[in-house]
Amino acid sequence: MPRDPVLTRAHALWEGLAAAPVSFSSPDGVDVAISPRSMVCPQGWAGFIVLQGRAIVTAPGPAAAIRGAIAALSVEDLVDPEMLGRVLPLAEVLGPATLAYIDERDFRAAPPGAVSVDRLSVEHPDLRRLEVSAGEQESEESGLREITSPAFAVRIHGKVVAAAGYRTWPSRTAHMSVLTAPEDRGRGWARLTGSAAVAHALESGLLPQWRARTPQSKRVAFALGFRELGAQLSARPS
Repeated sequence: MPRDPVLTRAHALWEGLAAAPVSFSSPDGVDVAISPRSMVCPQGWAGFIVLQGRAIVTAPGPAAAIRGAIAALSVEDLVDPEMLGRVLPLAEVLGPATLAYIDERDFRAAPPGAVSVDRLSVEHPDLRRLEVSAGEQESEESGLREITSPAFAVRIHGKVVAAAGYRTWPSRTAHMSVLTAPEDRGRGWARLTGSAAVAHALESGLLPQWRARTPQSKRVAFALGFRELGAQLSARPS
């Protein structure tokens, strides 16, 4: 059976971020390793990445303890906070967030419309105004301030109402960021700006990654052609 090149690249990304010898091709289907330097999750937390029915886990302490605790869970249960909490005492959880990817074959660019997309620098003051209008929590969740690409923005009556871009991650991955002003949602601006950012990433030979926690974000990713391959969850043991 031919290998999926997008899945292969996603595997390489997260195995590298684990900063420990773990692999999605482990015979057990779940590979657990101690990794104090893991970038899969915040420092001191446990990180769980599930991709197409296989998983890697990075642990802050003895791997055997977590391996034994999760032995009775299915791979999908590893990114279910309720199921994971039944076997591991957890003080805090981040996620789950779905992980979706795209290549040139699957990309469905947003059709051009009457509204153009501007290209702005990440330091542009209009992007800061957009973040203020969206609120601190949503702005931080979007990651727009961390992008390394140009920002692709839509203006209505001179005001930036939506913007998208990406941050370059290891393994030539483009981690997508999209933010829309609350009063301007549901009008297609996230898809339009996201489409411009994805096109830029693909032209640069990068693998776009869309991490979503809300149904609205998932719908935008699906409209652009992203394939949901798995999920990510971080947990702080109590």
